[in-house]
Amino acid sequence: MEMQTSPGGRALVVIVDDRQAHGEKADNIGPLVRELLTEAGYHVDATVAVAADEVEIRNALNTAVIGGVDLVISIGGTGTSARDVTPEATAAVLDREIPGIAEALRASGRTDGVHDAALSRGLAGISGSTVVVNLASSRAAVRDGMATIGPLVAHVTAEQSTFEED
Repeated sequence: MEMQTSPGGRALVVIVDDRQAHGEKADNIGPLVRELLTEAGYHVDATVAVAADEVEIRNALNTAVIGGVDLVISIGGTGTSARDVTPEATAAVLDREIPGIAEALRASGRTDGVHDAALSRGLAGISGSTVVVNLASSRAAVRDGMATIGPLVAHVTAEQSTFEED
């Protein structure tokens, strides 16, 4: 089965960063994610910043799912510190995990020489008909992650739309 490479559709970006959510820091990663999603054929509905709080993250993800976006990318909060709760918030939203996407992201980072990529606890999966993917918050992780997930997410969203048509 051939994978589609440019799915189009709607996307939302959720930045998990305390300082950015409180207006204490400029958004230096959202524009990059928006650009990469646009290049991949998505219309980005919005970029929202939330604090590293499980309830805030979960609410932002649920809002995207309820809003009917095809893809929601969260950036940040995937590490091992006590404030890194994005995977827990994401798990509460997902109907089904897609572990292969998260594994591909970690493997890609390791292949690129980023040894701590293996420490990412980011998840990927489906909530309703929305694909949800957690990425780490560095620019390198975003660039590499978007390149890695592009064809995988395109395949999943194509399957979702085929299922909805049946």
